[in-house]
Amino acid sequence: MQAQVKEWGNSQGIRIPKEALKSAGIEVNEVLNVTVSNGMISLVKIHRHKTLEERAAEFDGKLLLDGEYDWGDAVGREVW
Repeated sequence: MQAQVKEWGNSQGIRIPKEALKSAGIEVNEVLNVTVSNGMISLVKIHRHKTLEERAAEFDGKLLLDGEYDWGDAVGREVW
């Protein structure tokens, strides 16, 4: 797969095919870290922790907390 550097206003840009972005798990408008080493440019997805609201939204806003969870018998000096 190839890409070409083009003028984009006062900057330069590279268009990346949709299939390549999808394969890398990168979405449009996502911020990436750019590093340059030995003539190579690397674009790396930034790991960002989700907020509680974002996590709850994945479960239709319901955290499904339905009481206590049985972790099994005590193994060490736990007090139950």
